[in-house]
Order: sequence, then C-alpha cells, then structure tokens
Amino acid sequence: MNIEQTLEERGHRYGEYLNHAVITQDLKRVMHLTPNWSKLPSDQKETLEMIAHRIGRILSGDPMYHDSWHDIMGYAKLSADLLLLKA
Repeated sequence: MNIEQTLEERGHRYGEYLNHAVITQDLKRVMHLTPNWSKLPSDQKETLEMIAHRIGRILSGDPMYHDSWHDIMGYAKLSADLLLLKA
C-alpha cells in the first residue's frame, strides 16, 4: 500500500484531517488550561493527550470503530497501572 492509499483509508475511518486536528487541539487546549495540568507526571499528560486524540477521531470520523474506544481503555489502563505501582 502506498502513502496515498493509506491516507485515503485513514480519511474514511477518522474523518478529514483538518477537522480532526481542530477538535483534538481544542480538547488539548482545554486540558492544558486546567489548574492540575502542571501537576501531572509525563505519563498522565501523555495518556490524556492520546485519549484526546482518540476522542477527536471518534468525533470527526467513524464513532462505531471499536479500535478507537479500545485504545482509550488501553491508555487509561497504562496510567492507572502506574498509579498502583507507585502506591
């Protein structure tokens, strides 16, 4: 598969790139403006940003695509598991 085919496939699944980018960046902007953002460790910030990315895909593309929802659970579990290790 060449890059054009990949981009076309992803566009069908996740929606228009510019639309997805606006949604995702707006979500991240709100997160970054909260009082607790600066208190979070890097893994939790990354988890929240990756979840925002998946939410952007869901809202701009195919909301019935299981993998997007599954990814959200996976990222949340990574940070939740790290919290248990620190306890």
